[in-house]
Amino acid sequence: MSEVKLSAETRSEFGKGAARRIRRDNKVPGVLYGHGADPLHLTLPGHELLLALRTPNVLISLDIDGKTNELAIPKSVQRDPIKGFLEHVDLLLVKRGEKVTVDIPVHTEGELAPGGNLLEHVLNALPVEAEATHIPESVTVSVEGLEAGASIHAKDITLPNGVSLAVEEDAVVLQVLAAQAEESTGEETEGEEVAEA
Repeated sequence: MSEVKLSAETRSEFGKGAARRIRRDNKVPGVLYGHGADPLHLTLPGHELLLALRTPNVLISLDIDGKTNELAIPKSVQRDPIKGFLEHVDLLLVKRGEKVTVDIPVHTEGELAPGGNLLEHVLNALPVEAEATHIPESVTVSVEGLEAGASIHAKDITLPNGVSLAVEEDAVVLQVLAAQAEESTGEETEGEEVAEA
């Protein structure tokens, strides 16, 4: 997992007016918290933070006022609903070797069995526990040849060494749904019973 270095400044001004001034300077207000320490209010560089947040669960090395270095992962990111720019970020303080619980994206590869079946992502992200400096960016699951009714549970997904599930093993992550038949005229279905699954 990559580590991104960002310079941050502590801030003493709070409220909407102060936040607007910070954003006008292409910076983002944020809060660093965790480990029982008092929350630390920060100003972060907007563009660099935006680039860093493209990686899920990115590990951020913060140089705070040129004095202290802290490791953090993003916990909550607020964006403008229309323009998409960053409005605020909450960062969670972590230490090397410490285990953290995060959600990692689930990607699929392969083709479903023929027949127009649909793949439903019951969980778009898989909750896992991993060392803060070794959080996987994502997991990939093969759906090659799966037919309607098939499902993949959390326990079926291969995780990297040192990473464990933070969800029930039997939780359904992906399932294959049968394609919906078009409306029939009623003649073809007479006498047929619909089997309940």
